[in-house]
Amino acid sequence: MTEKIQMTTPLVEMDGDEMTRILWQMIKDELILPFVDLKTEYYDLGLVKRDETGDQITKDAAEATKRLGVAVKCATITPNHQRMDEYKLHQMWKSPNGTIRSILDGTVFRTPITIPSIHPAVKNWEKPITIARHAYGDVYKSVEIRADEPGVAKLIFDGESGKHEEVVVHTFKGAGVLQAMHNTDKSIRSFAHSCFKFALDTNQSLWFSTKDTISKKYDAQFKIIFYEVFEEYKEEFEKRGLEFFYTLIDDAVARVIRSKGGFIWACKNYDGDVMSDMVSTAFGSLAMMTSVLVSPDGKYEYEAAHGTVTRHYYKYLKGEETSTNLWLPSSHGAVLCANVARWITCPNSCATLMLSRLPASTLSTRVSLRRTSQDSWKALLRRPRTLPASSLPSANAWRRSWHKMPTRNSTKRKRILLK
Repeated sequence: MTEKIQMTTPLVEMDGDEMTRILWQMIKDELILPFVDLKTEYYDLGLVKRDETGDQITKDAAEATKRLGVAVKCATITPNHQRMDEYKLHQMWKSPNGTIRSILDGTVFRTPITIPSIHPAVKNWEKPITIARHAYGDVYKSVEIRADEPGVAKLIFDGESGKHEEVVVHTFKGAGVLQAMHNTDKSIRSFAHSCFKFALDTNQSLWFSTKDTISKKYDAQFKIIFYEVFEEYKEEFEKRGLEFFYTLIDDAVARVIRSKGGFIWACKNYDGDVMSDMVSTAFGSLAMMTSVLVSPDGKYEYEAAHGTVTRHYYKYLKGEETSTNLWLPSSHGAVLCANVARWITCPNSCATLMLSRLPASTLSTRVSLRRTSQDSWKALLRRPRTLPASSLPSANAWRRSWHKMPTRNSTKRKRILLK
């Protein structure tokens, strides 16, 4: 047995809900623990535990991330009324992702995972497009009122200095709804710094888009702050031949579709939520996307860019066979463990490709790196569909390894091999 890779610093492990909880355990058992002396500070963010602790465990996990610097988070449930009844919750807890992002003051960077055998739906896209999503405020921190009668809605601000501002939102003639949202200069500035630093770290140009022609104060403030912060990075951008480009969100969408890719697209919270799903799906699959939360001071949380696969979890509980695409957890698991070790022998394997997309500052800093044995490469071959064609061994090598692989279904094995 080859000596395991030793970790020098633990990372934060945040367990999740439903099927992703099952799959994450499989990833650890099969692809990590046999090769890495894994050291983690464990937090169970499953819905039951969050309810038991009054969601304090989510806050504790975020604080641990600030202390240790790197975290791994599985997909979690954000409860609705149905989940309230199903899990008999004390209250409808907020999104764990939103809580963690708020505490870390981070920006979410989501990049499609590309492989030669899957072609983007947009034929001119040649390189991945990374979505930088502001992870604080806007509709995700909004408050709402259901107005069930005629009346006047007002937006009021009372400053500590005694300054008073008041504007009429709408005079209702009948029933309606109200929503108020906010953001802070501090959070927007942190968002801008994270984007510019990530762009330099990955050597990519940065696009930014809002709708300041309509939102002349809210969206305009994002634009003003981004240009102010850019002055600190302008010289380095010019030195590397990188571009900072601002345009309206609708124009940005049109330009993105016509582009060849290969840049970072910074978006406000809601825009980033929507566009990351659109971009990843257009590149091949919603599951094939990395999601990294980066704080301005360099703390990293590698989170799931997908849900908890509820339908398959219910089948799993009944003892039924599920067909969850193991690319989803395997690829994500490899990215999440980027700070554990660079433990794949083949230089063109999926995990190494994904590793190459991460900022250089996050790699090779927390463990001593060692080459793995041929046994670990064979272990990876047990998931043949997770490997790009460019990294596959020769046909004879495949056959030799294939006969040694355990399998539950020889017919299925042959069918995959023929593909």
